[in-house]
Amino acid sequence: MVKKEKEWKGVTGGHALGQKALKIMFSLVDVRVGYVLLAFVIPFYMLFARKGYRAIYRYFRERHGYPPLKSFRKTYRNHYLFGQMLLDRFAVYAGRRDAFEVENPDNPLFLRMLDDPRGCILAGAHVGNPELCGYLLKQQKKRINGLVFGGEAREVQKNRTETLGSNNVRLIPVTDDLSHVFLISDALANGEIVSMPCDRTFGSAKSVTCDFLSGTAGFPVGAFALAVQFRAPVLALFALKVSTLRYRIHLVSIPVPDGGSKRERIDGMTRRFARELECIVKKYPEQWFNFYPFWD
Repeated sequence: MVKKEKEWKGVTGGHALGQKALKIMFSLVDVRVGYVLLAFVIPFYMLFARKGYRAIYRYFRERHGYPPLKSFRKTYRNHYLFGQMLLDRFAVYAGRRDAFEVENPDNPLFLRMLDDPRGCILAGAHVGNPELCGYLLKQQKKRINGLVFGGEAREVQKNRTETLGSNNVRLIPVTDDLSHVFLISDALANGEIVSMPCDRTFGSAKSVTCDFLSGTAGFPVGAFALAVQFRAPVLALFALKVSTLRYRIHLVSIPVPDGGSKRERIDGMTRRFARELECIVKKYPEQWFNFYPFWD
């Protein structure tokens, strides 16, 4: 499992200068210009980033059962969509929020969460582009505390903080000293929302093996252990790209079970999240962005 962490760093590619150049470019031109250029860049990226390419190709071959040629086409499409979503973020950094539309048919679930006096949890995954919706949607009722990878590129961290700050979102980087754990607990105790990814373990012992897309994979239990401890409502959140400049948010309630031991309740919630994620991935297979061997 430690090998997975070495194979996928989770850091936005490109040097700070290139990232700044993207932001300047999209302040002047439509993000779709970047899409056109991206179409020619992706084959070279697939050629040289072999580990990620192989993981996604096997995902289409083994988990969806596609034949080789279709798996290759889907792998290209997967990389292309991932690149588009990165460019979408830089377009928003450049002030192009109005270029995008967000459909939110499950918004009543989120509104109920905002009105709940308890701390609440948004359980996400590396599917689609949930970060972009944090940039586009605003609310001031409850602060959202987003757990993020602490080693992200400095330029990206700066843009994230500036963009999300006006949307009542605070970023909590994951740190080696585990200070993020105390910040998360304090946020839930204060009745705030905590948003965290729930699909990567990287060797953590605090995980449960779940049936997932015709195989088994480990899912972290951290979010659901917190939910049981604080009796916090949980919504699984997925934000998918449904057309060139349009996203759709899917929200699903993950209830805290009443019966059973604490461990059984945590495991039950984790497996429920894995089932909901599986439904989303089957519907949007090209938007799975875990670029490493995910299955056991």
